[in-house]
Amino acid sequence: MDNWNDFWLFAVSALICWAVAALFSLRGGRRGFVCLLTTVGLLIFGSYIALMWLSLERPPLRTMGETRLWYSFFLPLVGLITYSRWHYRWVLSFSTLLSAVFICINITRPEIHDKMLMPALQSPWFAPHVIIYMFAYATTGVAALLSLWQLCKKQDHLPAIDNLTRVGLSFLTIGMLFGALWAKEAWGTYWSWDPKETWAAATWLCYLIYVHQRRCCPASVNAALAWQIVCFLCLQMCWWGINYLPSAQGVSVHTY
Repeated sequence: MDNWNDFWLFAVSALICWAVAALFSLRGGRRGFVCLLTTVGLLIFGSYIALMWLSLERPPLRTMGETRLWYSFFLPLVGLITYSRWHYRWVLSFSTLLSAVFICINITRPEIHDKMLMPALQSPWFAPHVIIYMFAYATTGVAALLSLWQLCKKQDHLPAIDNLTRVGLSFLTIGMLFGALWAKEAWGTYWSWDPKETWAAATWLCYLIYVHQRRCCPASVNAALAWQIVCFLCLQMCWWGINYLPSAQGVSVHTY
């Protein structure tokens, strides 16, 4: 379990469960069965993450491939929550498809994993910081999908979008606070305006603007939805786009 050799078995099994659940959802199948099948897929995929954690003797959160594992897990989870709460029959299809994209990237482009963990990553704040951020990314990802769908189809998904965004912003805030505590312990300062931290702050501010815009100008729906897409693009820059910026090469403490 210290490499990707067994990953595809768990991933394909989970994707089959999620895909069948999404299909039943689209056809108006029983909600209990859809939720059960999605949960089974989550348990299968989550068991791989747990086994990798045990095998590596560290949280699988160090590389981009490892964070994609968590994102692939959290997307169907948030899709299930959205489906259960607002009964959008198609949302599981989108969350499954997006999760499948990240799973395929991990299958076709495996990364080397080992048990080594640099001292800065051995902080107890490291794991909750990254896990909370991954859940926030998944939540805001589903909100972005709903925003794009509403812009195209003119359907009323604003209650779900607003609530998911608020949840995502809350977890972004908690993750940022945990990150500051981690930075203080690892590098002696809570905030250093590292390129990654700068983009994290920009992303947080973008989502904060969205929440305030929806509260102050509730009639400006299309503008808010368009801004939601901008927020998500900013988040992608914060997550992996930063790795391609010249300003982060050899400078960012978030390059492991």
